[in-house]
Amino acid sequence: MAWEELSHNDISFLLETVEPQLMSKIDTIKGDLSIMEGMLQQENERLFKRIMLMGEEEILAKISPRFLFEILLRRAVKELERQSYTFERRASQNIPIFDAKKVAKFLTRKVILKYLADMLSSFTKIESFTIPVRVRRGIWRKIRFNDMDIDSLSTFCGVVDEEYRFGFYKRIADVCLFILGIFPEYVQSDYRYPSGELRPKIPGRLRRSAEEYEEEGRRFYRLAAEHEEAKIANLDEVFWQLYEEFDLAKKPLDFVSHHYLHFKRHKLFCAEF
Repeated sequence: MAWEELSHNDISFLLETVEPQLMSKIDTIKGDLSIMEGMLQQENERLFKRIMLMGEEEILAKISPRFLFEILLRRAVKELERQSYTFERRASQNIPIFDAKKVAKFLTRKVILKYLADMLSSFTKIESFTIPVRVRRGIWRKIRFNDMDIDSLSTFCGVVDEEYRFGFYKRIADVCLFILGIFPEYVQSDYRYPSGELRPKIPGRLRRSAEEYEEEGRRFYRLAAEHEEAKIANLDEVFWQLYEEFDLAKKPLDFVSHHYLHFKRHKLFCAEF
C-alpha cells in the first residue's frame, strides 16, 4: 500500500495502537515511509488483536477498508509461514494441500498484497448501473448490470469497444477471485445439493462450478494483462501473476475469510448471496 493512500484515520489508528506518545508528531511521521512500514510490519499482531476486538461498524468508522485488509493479509502471511498445509473445500470435504509456505511466499510480494487489499476493499460497496446501448440505427436498449454480477458485466463488455473493456476485464476476474476466496461455500451450495448431486438448471440463470469460476478468472486476468491500459496503470505484471497463479491467490483470501472474517463477512461486504 502506498502511504499516500492511507487516510488520516488510518495513520492515527496505527500510532494509537503502536506508539500513542507519537500522536503529537503525526504530521511529521506520516511523511516517513520507513517508520510507517516498520510499524505496520513489526507491530502487525497488536494491530490485528485490536481489530479483532472491534465490531464491523466500529472498524469501518476507525479505518479504511483498504487498511483493514492489508493488516489482515499481513497477519495471514505470518500464520501461513508457520503452517504446512491449507485446505481446499470440495463438496462436503476439507482436503489438506501442503502448500501453505508457497501461498505465504506468493503473498509476500508487496504488489500482490497491495492489489488484494485494494480488491477486497472494492467489494465493501457495490454499484449498479443502467446504460442505454444502440443496437442499430434508431434502436436502443437498456443494459442493466452491477459490478458483482459476472454475466451482466460480460454482456456490457461485449457491446463496448475494446479500448473501454479494461475495467470490465479486471472486475470480472476480481469477482471470480473474490467469490472463490471469501465466499467459497456459495459456489458449492449454488452448484450442488449437500449430497453432492448437481442442482437442476434454471432458465435465464447461469450456474458455475468452482472450476468454471477459476477458468473465467484466469481468462479475464489474461485479457486485462494484455490490454494497453494495464501497462499505463502498472498492473500488467500483477495480472500476469494472478493469471498464472490464480490457485494460490485465492488461498490467502480463503484463510482470511475462514479465520478472521467468518462472522463479519456479510456485514463488511455488500455481496448478497
